[in-house]
Formats: sequence, structure tokens, C-alpha cells
Amino acid sequence: MAEADETLGSLGETAVLRRIFPRLPDAASALIGPGDDAAVVAAPDGRFVVTTDTLVHGPDFRHAWSSAAQLGWKAAATNLADVAAMGARPTALVVALVAPASTPVAWLEQLADGLREACAALAPGCGVVGGDLSVSEHTTIAVTAFGDLEGREPVLRSGARPGDVVAVCGELGLAARGLELLFERGVDASGEPDAARAAALRPAFDRELDAQLAPHPPISAGVAAALAGATAMMDVSDGLALDARRIAEASRVVVDLDAVAVGSPLALTGGEDHAMLATFPADAALPAGFRAIGRVHTGDAELRVDGRAYTRRGGWDPYADWDGGAG
Repeated sequence: MAEADETLGSLGETAVLRRIFPRLPDAASALIGPGDDAAVVAAPDGRFVVTTDTLVHGPDFRHAWSSAAQLGWKAAATNLADVAAMGARPTALVVALVAPASTPVAWLEQLADGLREACAALAPGCGVVGGDLSVSEHTTIAVTAFGDLEGREPVLRSGARPGDVVAVCGELGLAARGLELLFERGVDASGEPDAARAAALRPAFDRELDAQLAPHPPISAGVAAALAGATAMMDVSDGLALDARRIAEASRVVVDLDAVAVGSPLALTGGEDHAMLATFPADAALPAGFRAIGRVHTGDAELRVDGRAYTRRGGWDPYADWDGGAG
């Protein structure tokens, strides 16, 4: 059988793993990597940060719009951002893939390439230390990421204090605009995702599409913010308004955003840019790349924009917003 015709089902799990292991990024923290029942990863300061996230075909991506390499990149980037938002340095990933048996092996190899390229570009030294393969009608990519606090305390959502400056590092609204473009102009006459129509959006909308399909979160900004004294932090995955409200509620403060500093309405409500949102003491020097977009005040947990209560949800909720696949 020619390599181009090989599928996950035709090769089987053992042979597939032999093909993709060499393509996956090594982790500097791995004492024992892939090949045994579990990996052994160093935790130099006695603790590790851990997070997990999934990409599911339908609510999270469409094969017609995303290449395997882009999906590998996005799966890594979204998890690396969560580790960084705790003020930690990403060290290792565990990746599980559920896919139809008819999936070409070449597709999985490209997914592995995307994982490797994202780790190299966004978090050098971080790599894949293990995972799992299984079969299902729908493709799902699940990643668990680990990080090293390097002796620092984690930066939580609950530490914002009255008088703090609210600041952000990274783009806001680009990923949401990319998704809008795909749903508006990247579909066929019946409303189904269309690869050719999506490709035709380039190069006019490269930045927007890349922000959605292969985001570049400012991973190093997480550690920089922690070192600069950030009191609270999270990555903007579900929308600035929704995530800023989460900090307000966890910290029991008022977070007041400046609409002009934030920018467009999509910058306020759009998700998946994975910018770093943090609060800093008023006298702290903001790390490179961060810009002030608001203030923290005393009061009941609340999000305000220009001093007025912001009552809209202002972001993505997978249960409230997923339509079961319509469109």
C-alpha cells in the first residue's frame, strides 16, 4: 500500500505510533518520555501547573477550514496559554487523539508537525511526553499541559485589588473576526464549510484567519507578568468581557474597562485570541507588550465598561452557544 493511501485503520496503533513519535517535540523536562505506560517528568520546585483542553470537530474546528498542522498548532497553543496565564513556564504536553479509522496517516503526521512547530515557536523546551489514540466517528484532540512555576507563586484570578491597573498583552478581536469571515464567506450555497472559499479569503485576511486557525498567544508574557508583580491573570479564551468578569468575581472587585483602550466591539466580546489579561499594582511598570485597558475598584463583583455595568455575557459559552451543528 502506498504511503498516501495508508489510514489509521490500515496500519493499526503500534505502527502509527512508530510513524509519529519521531515527529513529536521532545520535552526538556522529560526523564522518561513516550514508550512506556506513563512518562516521568521533572518538577524542579516540587510543584507543577496542569491544565487540559479539547478541540472537537464541530464546535471547535471544521476540517474544511483547518489543516492538520494548524490543528496541532492550535491544540498546543491553547494549552500553553493556560499554563502561561498562571505565571508558569510550559514544560510538557500529553496528547490524545480520537479519529475515524479512515483518517490518513499523513494527516496525523501533519498534526504532529503542528504540535512540534508550536512548541518550538511559543515555548522552547516544551514537548510531548505521551498520549493516546482511539477511534470514533468524530475527531477530537485532547491536550493536557504541564508547567513549572520555577519557585514563584502562581498568579490566580482571585488576586486583583482596588487600585490595580488592568492590562492586556496580545491581539484582541482578530480571531473572532476570522471566524466571522469563515462563516460569512467560507461556506458553500448550503452553508457548509468550503475549503476553496476559505482559501480564497487569503491573502486579504491572513492575519484574521491565522489568529483563528493557528493563534500565536504571547506565552512568554505570562512569566514576565508574574515577575513584574501581576496580582491576577488569565488568558482571553472566551472573550475579554467574559474573562474580565471572571477576574472581578474571583477577586470580589469591580473591573472597569476603558472602551477606547479596548478597541472594537469584537475586541470586547470575541474569543480565542488567547491574549494575556492581567492586573498590576498602580505603581508597577507594565512588562513589554502589555497595555493598560482599565482599572480595578472597590465594590461588589462586577464588570463595567466606562463606568457602567456591563450586563451582557460578552463571550463564548460552549453549552449556551453551540447549536448542534446547524450551519
